[in-house]
Amino acid sequence: MRKTLALCLTLLFLGLFSIVMAIPLVAAVFWGESVMILAFTIPVLAGLAVALSVLPLVKKMNFIFTRREGIFLVCSIWFFGGVAGALPFYISGYIPVFSSAVFESVSGFTTTGVSVLPDVEILPKSLNLWRVMLHWLGGMGVVMLTVALAPFAGADAFQLLRAETSGTVKEKFTSKVRSTAKILWLIYCGLTFLQAVLLRLSGMSWFDSVAHAFSTMGTGGFSVKNKSISAYNSPQIEWICTVFMIIAGFNFTLIYRAVRGEFKEILKNSEAKAYALILLASSVIIATALLPELGDSGKSVRYALFESASIVTTTGFMIGDHNGWPAAAQAAIFFLMLTGGCSGSTAGGIKIIRCVILFKQAQTELRQTLSPYRVFTVRLDGKAAEKNIVYGAAGFVFMYFLIAFAATFLAASTGLSLWDSFNAAFICLGNTGLGLGRSISGEIFALMPDYGRWGFSALMIIGRLELFTALAVFTRSFWKK
Repeated sequence: MRKTLALCLTLLFLGLFSIVMAIPLVAAVFWGESVMILAFTIPVLAGLAVALSVLPLVKKMNFIFTRREGIFLVCSIWFFGGVAGALPFYISGYIPVFSSAVFESVSGFTTTGVSVLPDVEILPKSLNLWRVMLHWLGGMGVVMLTVALAPFAGADAFQLLRAETSGTVKEKFTSKVRSTAKILWLIYCGLTFLQAVLLRLSGMSWFDSVAHAFSTMGTGGFSVKNKSISAYNSPQIEWICTVFMIIAGFNFTLIYRAVRGEFKEILKNSEAKAYALILLASSVIIATALLPELGDSGKSVRYALFESASIVTTTGFMIGDHNGWPAAAQAAIFFLMLTGGCSGSTAGGIKIIRCVILFKQAQTELRQTLSPYRVFTVRLDGKAAEKNIVYGAAGFVFMYFLIAFAATFLAASTGLSLWDSFNAAFICLGNTGLGLGRSISGEIFALMPDYGRWGFSALMIIGRLELFTALAVFTRSFWKK
């Protein structure tokens, strides 16, 4: 019965999703894009019809969600949301292969940002708007939106939040999770609006400004230009995007504390300090490597900080081709691909907090070797960390690489080289969208057979849900009563 409730709520979510899709529909009408009017109208009407049909059933159900039902609901939302988001691409004919349309939608929804489209500038404006809206919705997490706007059936909203954000530390900074979701969305919307205004004042059109603000705060990386941010050839725009990418990759709980003036919480936070150190170190390495090639220290620093922020936050904007960079710079890029952003952010990847935990555990093991009779503990934010947090981080990283290697085999079976397969796996699992090799563009995914695109679409969802939430559904114990 509870899984029936979860399924009904998923269908109800699709109704909410279809209402959001009405925004690009109105835009298509305003811009006179007749093909897109039909492409958006069909899923909007279908979604509303499905939602209205299950609404009476949901109102009659009054159950409290367990963690298991929360996981089932979250996975259903991400899967069906990805499929529903693909319909405008497919119906309009701009992506005539359904598996490619789903891949594009899931890439947007999971904020991965790798595209199968060779030329995004020929797309109707309303369809490009939908692409970046997928980033923006997926960035904060559609479950957060559901918790804030659709608390039906007395569901325990924290179970949804826990299932959607399976990081090492989850903190409710208000007494009610629904209030937490609303605060997060206010911060998210406010930062998006601020960036859009700054980009407009820097010379972008309003459409381009909003589109890139959506992609930045969602840490997605879809652009309305084929050359991404480099198309504007504007240092000012690049600096604005750099700053907001860094903010988007930061823990939103700490951003909330900064708004309240609680800066001491940030200064003593282990992950925040590591985040700053990683950004600084990678920028220095890349800038030093690029200086002989660019011959301009200011430009080298700007490129280095932009690309470091873009990769570590898994946004995926680019102003240079990494494949032509010196080996030292490429090594830094690959390290950042694995690291990812902060927990509690819209970024993907392993997450910096797990890297911090395992680094401190390695230090502890070294000290234990030298002083076997002393007792050492891993400390986070000045406090002793529980052992289950250390074990959880270690288990996550092991599973992360195991899945990445399995995905490498999947990619290799489609005919890709080992290097391209390896990069494609880490780009999709980490929701990075940008890396090295031919996978720096979406060409290799467009040329894959259907099973490859379906497999990598699933991989992006697994990465977005931080592995265990998605993998739990495929275990036998999950389906036991």
